[in-house]
Formats: sequence, structure tokens, C-alpha cells
Amino acid sequence: MLYLAQVHKNEFLDQYQLRLLARQEADNVWAIIPEEAFILLGKGNTMSEKLLVLVELSPTGDIERLEEATDWVLRLVQAYLSTGITPDFLQQEAERAEQWRQSLTLQNQDLARRSLELEARREQIQALEESIKRDKNGHTKDDGGNS
Repeated sequence: MLYLAQVHKNEFLDQYQLRLLARQEADNVWAIIPEEAFILLGKGNTMSEKLLVLVELSPTGDIERLEEATDWVLRLVQAYLSTGITPDFLQQEAERAEQWRQSLTLQNQDLARRSLELEARREQIQALEESIKRDKNGHTKDDGGNS
């Protein structure tokens, strides 16, 4: 699993560690890690204090890949922040999408109701046509017998 982490020096153990800040849940979906979670890097690893890194951890918690997060952060800035996409804008878009969904649901319900009404009218017309045919056939037989 991929994490955003920050390098810290553990003075007590005299080695560097990663403080996990966020976890990737899905493509472009991240969750903040509210509690403090640290992973020791080991005695031989030295990195700049406060450096942001992307770290991929195995299911057992071993570091599989570690890279600076500078390019990743710059891609985020370019993709989301340079176009003026703000949390307020995203919230407004989500609300508009929900309004459209509700409107389409109402339209769909209205169309279904109209379809049922049309089907009921069609059945009424068919019944009337059959009744008229029976009446015609009944009169024709009566007229045919009198002639």
C-alpha cells in the first residue's frame, strides 16, 4: 500500500523514521492517518529531516519502495491547484450532480407513470374495439336473419 510520509529523526534510537501522514485508498483517493504511526528506517539510512516521501509498504509492513514526493506533489499542484479547483468548487459540483440525479429520477418516474397510463388507455381502446365488433356482429346477424 502507498503512503505519504515525512522523515523524522528518532533521537532516542539515533536513527531516522517515517511518520505516515496519508494512505492511498484508490486512484486519486487518499485518507489522512489521524494517529501517529512511525516506521523505522534502520541505522544505515540517513535522509533529510522533514523530507516528504512516498513509501510503498508490503502487507507485512516492510518497505518495498521509497522515493521523494517532490515530483508527486508538483503533479498534484499542476493537476488540481493550477486550474482553480477548490474544495468549494468540488462541493458545488457534487451538489449539482446530485440535483441532476434527483431530477433524472423524477423524470424517469414520470415517464414510467405516463407509460403505464398509455398502456391502460391502449387496453381500454382495444376493449372498446372488441365491444364494438361484437355489437356490430350481433346486429349483422340479427339483420341477416330478418332479410
